[in-house]
Amino acid sequence: MPMTGTQKGSSDDLSSLSPFRRFSRAQWAALRADTPLTLTEKDLEEVRGLAVEIDLTEVEEIYLPLSRLLNLHVAAMQRLFQARRRFLGGNGRKVPFIIGMAGSVAAGKSTTARLLQRLLARWDDHPRVDLVPTDGFLLPNAELRRRGLMGRKGFPESYDLPRLLRFLADVRAGRRHVRAPVYDHLTYDVVPDAYIEIDQPDILIIEGLNVLQTGRPPRDGRAVPFVSDFFDFSLYLDAPEELLREWYVQRFHLLRRTAFTDPRSYFHRYARLTAEQAESVATQLWETINLVNLRENIKPTRARADIILRKGENHRIREVFLRNI
Repeated sequence: MPMTGTQKGSSDDLSSLSPFRRFSRAQWAALRADTPLTLTEKDLEEVRGLAVEIDLTEVEEIYLPLSRLLNLHVAAMQRLFQARRRFLGGNGRKVPFIIGMAGSVAAGKSTTARLLQRLLARWDDHPRVDLVPTDGFLLPNAELRRRGLMGRKGFPESYDLPRLLRFLADVRAGRRHVRAPVYDHLTYDVVPDAYIEIDQPDILIIEGLNVLQTGRPPRDGRAVPFVSDFFDFSLYLDAPEELLREWYVQRFHLLRRTAFTDPRSYFHRYARLTAEQAESVATQLWETINLVNLRENIKPTRARADIILRKGENHRIREVFLRNI
């Protein structure tokens, strides 16, 4: 049963998720089997996000077993695709295996997505792995201002959902050269006429806050697709609210000393704040925007994921919840 995630404390008790099997860190690490470590420290440096700590031990104990599981799922789908192609007399376009990744702001989704992209691309059966963040499908700032939604940026209503659904439908249909818009975190806006081109990869990772979001179906019975309808597998990065707030504030401090100092940055005004002022602003932004979005829209989708990675201190995975088949 999906959880509302609005009650603090009880919503973090994942042991009540009966469709899931719980693994301790040690139990999950044992499922690596003989999966080789194909990443180096240099790889980690290139994928590591701001304020997200990850090391090769975390890769070995958490992400190699996950990579092995995903590889098994991809191989099974590839066999099914070949069987259906034979059934249709050799017709049928190549369709990528689509992985959805959801979770709160500051949960480390981007780092995890880039890490999985590299790990999955090292398997011989699916070397082409693409990654598309859904930030590019946010409405441009000018449109958000026109609709009075700048204070709701990141909430479901701030996305160009029809455009995202068309993109996923084209990818799922096996079309070539499908384009996804690009988002610039420095300017805090969608980049005009800039695109990520997706051309029939073996695997496509879709990463975003609300990718597991659903809505009420219309009463007339018309089919309404959700983003998650296009996923073959989905993940949710989970962490207690107090840790998410801590990571968000920590990241804000780092950005204040780095990216915010660039005059082109949308948040350049924050670069002049003192440490105390930055702490106050970041906490207010978290409590009035990101925490509200987490409780109202993001956490309620947690139980819809195929796997939940539960984080503890320093972004280390503490538990893994795998949905029963």
